[in-house]
Amino acid sequence: MNLAGGHLSAPAATQEARETILSVSGLWKVFGASEKEFNQANGTQLSDEEFAAHGWTAAVKDATFDVKQGEIFVIMGLSGSGKSTLIRSLTRLNTPTAGLLEIDGQDITHATPDKLLELRRKSLGMVFQNFALLPNRTVESNISFPLEIQGISKEDYSARAQELVDLVGLRGREDHYPAELSGGQQQRVGIARSLATNPKIWVLDEPFSALDPLIRNDLQDEVLRLQATLHKTVIFITHDLDEAMKIADRIAIMENGRIVQIGRPEELISAPADDYVKRFVSKVPLAKVTRVKHIMSSASTQDLPGPSVSANDTIAEIGPLIIDAGTDIPVTEDGKIVGVLAKERAIRVLAGARD
Repeated sequence: MNLAGGHLSAPAATQEARETILSVSGLWKVFGASEKEFNQANGTQLSDEEFAAHGWTAAVKDATFDVKQGEIFVIMGLSGSGKSTLIRSLTRLNTPTAGLLEIDGQDITHATPDKLLELRRKSLGMVFQNFALLPNRTVESNISFPLEIQGISKEDYSARAQELVDLVGLRGREDHYPAELSGGQQQRVGIARSLATNPKIWVLDEPFSALDPLIRNDLQDEVLRLQATLHKTVIFITHDLDEAMKIADRIAIMENGRIVQIGRPEELISAPADDYVKRFVSKVPLAKVTRVKHIMSSASTQDLPGPSVSANDTIAEIGPLIIDAGTDIPVTEDGKIVGVLAKERAIRVLAGARD
């Protein structure tokens, strides 16, 4: 079985050119109200007070966004903001009260139980805070379990499980049981199991929040490493701003059931939509989240001496090189020069200037 569905060596497409995999339009989840009751009450126009008068709780309000192929899309907010309810609605663990949800061009808002079962088996890989490993199964057996219940041959599911054991760095622990593993190792098993069916969309719901900071940091790096190899479409839920800023291509910030802003990490910091977002991101240095590719130019690099930087480097990561550089800096991606980082602009970002 091909680990990445034939896409291991495919170069990442630009964000604009990528195909939309998940599309959400006007999505509501209102506890206590049926779809019919919500529509009869013209629910999209109700105030919070009117919801309360009906005895309803609007946990997700009018969510609208698209997620592109290969993107890491982070949904974050404080406790009670609606992020977990939103992700349960996207995976149809909750039935949306109103709106439209499409995965890979197919409307699944009212999908049948059989269609949802097929979707979760083949298109969605999910990792939760609770590792939910089967205690009586080994590492390899836990990983292969989703393939076993699909009727895949033992030869194929064993080979796939071993590929994933190697991928997440658990070689030598294939025959260990969950109780014999550390918390970080258990979560690696959960990550590998979620990838067993080679899903189109990889959903991670606060997967590392129960782990200590050092292990959490290592597993964040692991997600980024896996993403660089597999190019999955990732939806990642967290309440940790540093975690979101580290891994996200784009972030959706939620407050009181609504998405208040969606943007790249540096966009949220340099141009917050309101005071809530501004307070949320106020402690994050702009240089920590601004990547070279987002501020470089396409000017000629023929006469630029000195070392180059990667398009995916953050300005903070290459701060000393920027300071020491005598001129503008060539930028590379996949071994090729793709642009120029202007030293003056990079220094402004290092100083925290919001252009």
